[in-house]
Amino acid sequence: MNQWSEIKYFAGFDWARDHHDVVIIDQQNQVLGRLRFDHSSDGWKRFDQFITPYAPLGVAIETNCGPAVDQLIRRPVTVYPINPKSAKRYRERQMPGGSKTDEIDCLALAQALRMDGAAWKALNPTDKLTQKLRLLCRDEAHLINQRTQLVNQLQYALNEYYPLLLNAFDDWTKPATWDFVIEFPTPQLLVKAGKRRWEKFLHAHLLWRPETSAKRMELFAQAEQLCGSEAVTFAKSMQAVTAAKILRTVQQQLDDYRLKIQELFIQHPDHEVFGSLPGAGPTLAPRLLAEIGGDPKRFENAEHLQGTAGTAPVSYQSGQIARVYLRHHCDKFLRHVVHLWSDTSRHSCVWAQVYYQKKREEGKSHACALRCLGQRWLKIVWKMAQTHSTYDSELHARNQKQHGSWVLSLTTQEAFFVS
Repeated sequence: MNQWSEIKYFAGFDWARDHHDVVIIDQQNQVLGRLRFDHSSDGWKRFDQFITPYAPLGVAIETNCGPAVDQLIRRPVTVYPINPKSAKRYRERQMPGGSKTDEIDCLALAQALRMDGAAWKALNPTDKLTQKLRLLCRDEAHLINQRTQLVNQLQYALNEYYPLLLNAFDDWTKPATWDFVIEFPTPQLLVKAGKRRWEKFLHAHLLWRPETSAKRMELFAQAEQLCGSEAVTFAKSMQAVTAAKILRTVQQQLDDYRLKIQELFIQHPDHEVFGSLPGAGPTLAPRLLAEIGGDPKRFENAEHLQGTAGTAPVSYQSGQIARVYLRHHCDKFLRHVVHLWSDTSRHSCVWAQVYYQKKREEGKSHACALRCLGQRWLKIVWKMAQTHSTYDSELHARNQKQHGSWVLSLTTQEAFFVS
């Protein structure tokens, strides 16, 4: 990767699933070459031959991940990702009439890089361990979304023919509930099985509780009183059992993912840093590490991290109008992780709960209060990542005292009333 001052040629790269387009210009904005090539081994060989005379080369592309980026960072070029919305504005400046082709897109990107690239941040290759962890964590989140969709399908089917069963169990993400549907797929089979089999199932799956068992026994006995017709029961029971069996498979894969994620997390040199964050736990700590850790130079300052995570608001001012908006252009996955962690942190960190409660008292919504808390947390996390230090609650309290933080005074009052 070259420094900006070393780059003499500029390329705009328009990617697609099966082919790519590239246009190269020089420092005088003269077009030196155009190429369309297939996304194949032969196609990338053509690309290598095409760019050989133009070195050092900077490449602008409308994404920071994916197969095209993965191929580009392996080559002797400097990759500059650009936000698609910004790319659209550059294209509209070149073609105010609204014309759009792949070649126009490439030319607009190349010219944008030539004019404004000095202020852009080049894409640094992520170390393999962090990249593996990041991809696994994101794929795990996708699997969880798939599980949620399947649970919704299962509950919908049960509501059609087996509604009382929905009241018997509170958490339908637990495998025991899926096993129950598979073992007793219809109200008729459940009632026919009898009380002893019900008790045996609950004991075997560690679901027997004195405070809930009586209610469950009563619901099981009444299962036939409010059920679907014979045709509905026949069809929807098959759908419910199918969803339950698929859920068991998905859960097995999730367990495998989590074992591999923990294995990679422990191997990572930053695992103690992110593992020390209050409330992060075995699920969110690896995700935070994968998105923030690895390269300490990735985020120039805490504000850069806060903007990427979407906790920093967007300000709009024109004349006498002044507004503050939620930031939409950010890393959506990181924003979701920070939101979840902010919520869990307040249950294990006194000052976080006090800060959250104060924002709620000011009239902010639950999500907004968590976003404000995440904004404060990310400033701490950025410093921890830079110094490779673990979270120290006593050090944080001393810093709050030194800066006269209002959070500390409220935290002290909270601790007094609790004691």
